Amino acid sequence: MAANPPVIAARNVWKIFGKAPEAYLRSLPAGRSFDEIRADGYIAGVRDVSITVGRGEMLVIMGLSGSGKSTLVRCFSRLHDITGGTIEVDGTDIGSLSERALIDLRRSKMGMVFQSFGLLPHRTVLDNVAFPLEMRGQDRHARRERALEVIRLVGLEGREDYFPRELSGGQQQRVGIARSLAIEPDIWFLDEPFSALDPLIRREMQNEFLRLQKMLHKTIVFITHDFDEALRLADRIAIMKDGAIEQCATPDQIVLNPATEYVRKFTEDIDKARVVHAGTLADPALRAEGAAVDADASVHDLARLLIQDQRSTIPVERAGRPVGAIRRDEALGILVGAR
Repeated sequence: MAANPPVIAARNVWKIFGKAPEAYLRSLPAGRSFDEIRADGYIAGVRDVSITVGRGEMLVIMGLSGSGKSTLVRCFSRLHDITGGTIEVDGTDIGSLSERALIDLRRSKMGMVFQSFGLLPHRTVLDNVAFPLEMRGQDRHARRERALEVIRLVGLEGREDYFPRELSGGQQQRVGIARSLAIEPDIWFLDEPFSALDPLIRREMQNEFLRLQKMLHKTIVFITHDFDEALRLADRIAIMKDGAIEQCATPDQIVLNPATEYVRKFTEDIDKARVVHAGTLADPALRAEGAAVDADASVHDLARLLIQDQRSTIPVERAGRPVGAIRRDEALGILVGAR
């Protein structure tokens, strides 16, 4: 669903760790594997990755520890300088930027939230949230007003004068999110921001995050190793292994049509009926009569209708407009786990 033109465009990006990596990359034979590169004494943190992120899209990057997902996102913000390829942000090659221009880009366009909250223990919630505005040189009154605004946005109103030690883990994470939002970033990078939280608080933070995205429409790159979390949050999911992207597609497409055996293993225990939507199954060339179902309804949502309705094809609508029809037997196959 990447928009055109994309906000982030990575083309043939490599990040190799080791001695003289640029020279090594220039001599690297095509198709050399991660293990072969490692045998040469190098680590390929990112291997020939090409991907775009559209405006307002939430791209979730996932993979096991060491797959390269955090390295790739650090390349997007040039916290890592890439070894080869190009990365453009809003059409600007960030590799060509001076240090000062890069800092300005990060301060004006990018917000970052990491697994470690990184809060300043001697500062209150209000002062923690206002800190990046202070670094930007904003006057005290303006940064206080903006900090209070985002504190309300993340549901921490009334705790402005608390110190981090007086907050729960979930509340501390909200402070980290508020701090990153304070600069009103166009692009938001989140590296496993909820992984340190217990399951109940994690679910609450996911709900809060979805609520914020619905309001703010940020361009988001979100890292997780949790496939259930990825399915809940993502417009598209990019699954990484050994520094390369195995597949990048919508959640529906990934669970229905895994591109590799590695991706299939990620999806094999997923209840496809809760992930796959009527709009994905709808055939635009197919016509059907009678009451239509909503394109955003999952197969699980439609379970009762699919069992009781005897029509072989069922029309599908999005916002009141027909988008095709689904084949009942195909949807039933997903419901009962035959697909």
